[in-house]
Amino acid sequence: MSRKKRKVQPLLRSKRGMEMVQVAILVAIAVTLGLIFKTQITDFVNDTFSSLSTAKF
Repeated sequence: MSRKKRKVQPLLRSKRGMEMVQVAILVAIAVTLGLIFKTQITDFVNDTFSSLSTAKF
């Protein structure tokens, strides 16, 4: 067993390691969705800010 594998294995079995894996997966999903829907998100934000700037409070 290599040194790196021996260091990583206990981390993956602990709760803290599992939480880190879950966070990494969620971040990867968020980045992927952001890349897929980039134009729609940009259009939505631009429309929202333009309507806010033209609104008269």
